Amino acid sequence: MTKKNKLKAITTLGELKAQGYTSRSVRDEMRENLVAKLKKGDPVFEGVIGYEDSVIPDLQRAILSRHSINLLGLRGQAKTRIARTMTSLLDPFIPVIEGSELNDDPLNPVSFFGINRVREMGDDTPISWLAAEDRYVEKLATPDVTVADLIGDVDPIRAANLRLDYSDQRAIHFGLVPRSNRCIFVINELPDLQARIQVSLFNILQEGDIQIRGFLLRLKLDVAFVFTANPEDYTNRGAIITPLKDRIQSQILTHYPRSIEQSLEISRQESRILPEQQQAVILSPLLEEMLELIGFEARESEFIDARSGVSARLSITARENLYSTGERRALINKEKAVQLRVSDLFGVVPAIIGKVELVYEGEQEGARNVAMHLINKVTRKKFPQIFPDPEALKRKKIENPYLRIVEWFSRHELELAMDEPEREFRNKLDAVDGLRELVKKYSPNSTAEESYLLMELALHGLSVYSLITRHDMGSALSFTDVLNSIFSDQDEEE
Repeated sequence: MTKKNKLKAITTLGELKAQGYTSRSVRDEMRENLVAKLKKGDPVFEGVIGYEDSVIPDLQRAILSRHSINLLGLRGQAKTRIARTMTSLLDPFIPVIEGSELNDDPLNPVSFFGINRVREMGDDTPISWLAAEDRYVEKLATPDVTVADLIGDVDPIRAANLRLDYSDQRAIHFGLVPRSNRCIFVINELPDLQARIQVSLFNILQEGDIQIRGFLLRLKLDVAFVFTANPEDYTNRGAIITPLKDRIQSQILTHYPRSIEQSLEISRQESRILPEQQQAVILSPLLEEMLELIGFEARESEFIDARSGVSARLSITARENLYSTGERRALINKEKAVQLRVSDLFGVVPAIIGKVELVYEGEQEGARNVAMHLINKVTRKKFPQIFPDPEALKRKKIENPYLRIVEWFSRHELELAMDEPEREFRNKLDAVDGLRELVKKYSPNSTAEESYLLMELALHGLSVYSLITRHDMGSALSFTDVLNSIFSDQDEEE
């Protein structure tokens, strides 16, 4: 029997003492378990991507220092995920006095119930075991949170029924913090907590005890505090008051993924793609990268509020939408599998507009137009990485490799329906003079599927560089000559 199983088989205080069990504070426990992991080279904070050289070392230093922690960063920067991952630094199980609402340590009880139970029963005091996952308590700070919610309050009905004085601990209904004794306690969005409520945390952070209704109540609680905050909240909704900020020992700044590779890894890990979607939809590396670039472009966009940030959830939900766009086309056309297209990126617009806060200029432009603008910027960035840069061609005054394609559009118009069957879609691309030759010249090793994707990308790229014109017709896209488009627009105005 392993040491863990031997401990779990213990049911009384006497047996616990006989095993030589020693108590540790939750912060000591986290520190010692982190030390053991670092010595062995075991992974810490698994599933948290992109913070290996920045946030995680700061977190480890804070835990080794036994500090309370404030994770400060914009939305969608894995702050809550980090907090929840900290349970991996807790022991698998700890003993508690059975029936204690404050998770009393059998060797060092703090509540009236725990102290009295040990005094009455001694070594026969029954104990139970609390799992690490049950030692995580999380509270979202909202303006309606009260001191009673967090710390507790006198219960007059209990006091009357038991004929207790209000200063008696048994008359108190404890809040979340005391009930989190020997646990990790997380308050999300701390600035949203009213200033007078933040004051109630002073004692527990500095001295480790609580006071309720002015009565002298010394409960030496053992709680590892983790807070999260968004710097935007400091101006829009509230602030962390200075005395509380002073008592939080380590403030750690989070950030967005710093590379496409990190962003891709996060999206692959977090997106919920069903097995049947993965079988029915083929997502190329090119399109996958373009999808991730949308988030990066959004963080740089003049239409989007940089102070609010652009959550990593944009890329995650956009990826889910992209798969669903392809799956829908496969279902409509009764196709077993479909290759995702560049035009399928327009299907992720709902995932974009729900994740960004627009500035005034963005509001004037309109949320959908801003989303389309981001997709166009990604296309404009990706196109010259595969094909010659149209802007550079103008400066160098060399032969234009797009001339045959542009001339074809001076005589023809190409309409691509969003839900078009694959065969019809490919036949239309093959009809464009010079398009296949362009792809063959600049991407000679492409597979058949990749070639059609690049042919479509070429059309979108030429449109964003204004060599041809693209019209969004809702359920279809129309590509035509620039001059024909201008005259057509003039006719419509007349």
